[in-house]
Amino acid sequence: MFAVTATQIDPDNPLAGLTLGERPEPKVPEGWTTVTVKAASLNHHDLFTLKGVGIRQDQLPMVLGGDAAGLDEEGNEVIVHSVIGSGADETLDPKRSLLSEKYDGTFAERVAVPRRNLVPKPAALSFEEAACLPIAWLTAYRMLFEKAELEPGSTVLVQGAGGGVATALITLGRAGGYRVWVTSRSEEKRARALELGADQVFESGARLPERVDAVMETVGQATWAHSLKALRPGGRIVVCGATSGAVPPADLNRVFFLQLSVIGSTMGTRDQLGRLARFLEQTGARPLIDRTLPLAEAREGFAAMHEGNLFGKIVFTLP
Repeated sequence: MFAVTATQIDPDNPLAGLTLGERPEPKVPEGWTTVTVKAASLNHHDLFTLKGVGIRQDQLPMVLGGDAAGLDEEGNEVIVHSVIGSGADETLDPKRSLLSEKYDGTFAERVAVPRRNLVPKPAALSFEEAACLPIAWLTAYRMLFEKAELEPGSTVLVQGAGGGVATALITLGRAGGYRVWVTSRSEEKRARALELGADQVFESGARLPERVDAVMETVGQATWAHSLKALRPGGRIVVCGATSGAVPPADLNRVFFLQLSVIGSTMGTRDQLGRLARFLEQTGARPLIDRTLPLAEAREGFAAMHEGNLFGKIVFTLP
C-alpha cells in the first residue's frame, strides 16, 4: 500500500527523512481492525517525529500520521481516535501512545487500530472535516470545555493564530459563547482570525484593554510573559504544548494569582472525541482547512507546516 513514512531523523532538516512509497499492509493484532483511510490531517507531531522528538532512529521506518477518517471493515464511516491506551480515560494510562509513535500511523491507504478507537462519523461532516478532529481539534475542545472551566461570556485569549489548535480554539470558543481575543505577529493572520470569528485581534505582546479570564497557550517561550500579564487574578492559563521553545518559569510574584492547567500531548478521550463530533454537528461549526492535497503530494504539506505557511489544517486525501 502507499504510505508516507519517517525513515530517518534530522533535527535541522526534518523533510530529509520523509519518504513516500510502498509499505507492507498493516498487521492486525487481536482486538484490532483496519480502516480504509479517506482523509488524514497533518499535525506538528508529525514534523516533530521527523526531528526525533519522542522517537528513536531504531524505531524507524514508521508510517506517520495520527488523524484520520475513513471506512471500517463493514463500510461504516468512522473517525480514528489516535490515543492507544486502556481505561475510561486513555490519556491517563502510563503505557499510552499515539499512532505513529509505537504503531504505524494514518498516512497510508489502510491503518490498523484497536476497535475501541473508532468513533462514528456524523453524516454532516465530510471525511476531510472529520480528519481534522482527533488531535488539534480534540486538544482545543478539552482546553476550552474541560480545563479552562469557563462560563459563557468569559473572555479567552488565544496566543498565536494560524495553526490547527489556534483556529479550532477560535471556532469552538465562538460556538461555545465565549468572547475570543487573538494575538499574532502577522497582520494577515490577525485579519483572518477576525473572519473566522474572533472578537478582537492584537499584535503579539500588545497591551490588552482588560485582563482576560483564561489564556490558551500553545506557543511557549515567545508568548509566556504576555500570557501572565494578560491574565486576571484567579484566571487560568491552559497549556497544550510549545512551538517556540520551552515554557519559562512563572513570575513568582504573580504565580499565586493564577491557575495553571497543562493538558499535555494526549488530546482527549474517545468519548470526548465523540462529543466533539456531535458538538460540530449540532452547532454547524466546522474545521478551517488551509489546503487539501492528495497523499502523494504530502511533501508540499510538510514543507508548508515547517515554514509556518498555513492558516488552519492541512488535509491529505486518498482515492
